[in-house]
Amino acid sequence: MIHYYDKISVAVVRLDGKLKIGDTIIVRGGETEFEQTIDSMQVNHQNVDSGKKDDEVAIKLEGKAREGYAVFRKS
Repeated sequence: MIHYYDKISVAVVRLDGKLKIGDTIIVRGGETEFEQTIDSMQVNHQNVDSGKKDDEVAIKLEGKAREGYAVFRKS
């Protein structure tokens, strides 16, 4: 995670692979770990259905996070 907007609970993540709406992610850092399904995603303030490697996507998170936390796509 390269940035986290705590007031709106949005994480900006640089992808190292594909990610799409409906995928489940795991957010992990410090003593925090939670799973959630991706309901919405944006690239450059535009709603998208998927992202590819090296895209920077904004994802609304259900839990609290911080910059530097790891985000994984659950297999």
